[in-house]
Amino acid sequence: MSPRTAVVTGASSGIGAATARRLAEAGCHVVLTARRADRLDALAKELTAAGHSAAAVALDVTDRAAVDAFADSLDRCDVLFANAGGALGADPVATADPEEWRTMYEVNVLGVLHSVQALLPKLIASGDGTVVILSSTAGLTPYEGGGGYVAAKHGTHALAGTLRLELLGEPVRVVEIAPGMVKSEGFALTRFHGDEEKAAAVYAGVAEPLTSDDIADAVTWAVTRPAHVNVDLMVVRPRAQAAQHRVHRVHRED
Repeated sequence: MSPRTAVVTGASSGIGAATARRLAEAGCHVVLTARRADRLDALAKELTAAGHSAAAVALDVTDRAAVDAFADSLDRCDVLFANAGGALGADPVATADPEEWRTMYEVNVLGVLHSVQALLPKLIASGDGTVVILSSTAGLTPYEGGGGYVAAKHGTHALAGTLRLELLGEPVRVVEIAPGMVKSEGFALTRFHGDEEKAAAVYAGVAEPLTSDDIADAVTWAVTRPAHVNVDLMVVRPRAQAAQHRVHRVHRED
């Protein structure tokens, strides 16, 4: 029996890379996609050297023609982890940059839409497909300074819920994973345009924020449940975070 093929978008770092490793360990043939080809190639070599099955394809999920061509190149697709996304800026709504909002919407919402639409025929044809969409607790609860990201992730959340309703009766599960505070590679640094001090302040005093591996574990667990079990929505936060605005921080004095 052929292994299941799992497509992972945004697989070059962070949650995407960690999940690709977990899915490969679970026996999937993992197709790694992201814009950074060099990092994808390195991860594919790492996985194959460990005895797993992996392939790397450079892909920008906001480029619909490229996504369609990628989908056409696949023989099959059993799992889609729509992970590509991210945040830009932390300005209030009154002064936020509309271009940053546009970019976040294109990646977090339209990028997911492109991936789902292009791969859905193969997911249905598999007879047991799974779509896992990475949203965020930002898509459930607004917070100050997060307007653009909140709006985009609310869009992601709405897409996942609507898709699940529309696929009722088809052999495809739709899973949404909504992480809270995750200290993943590059997320905060990208959000603050490379400002390391601002990026570090996000996690200051938090003893154990979630890691990329924590989310990869949740995704893989959901994917590997029996076919009749659908994990509609999994909210995953660190113990130190009770809500978006309620985080336990320990401030040590020198």
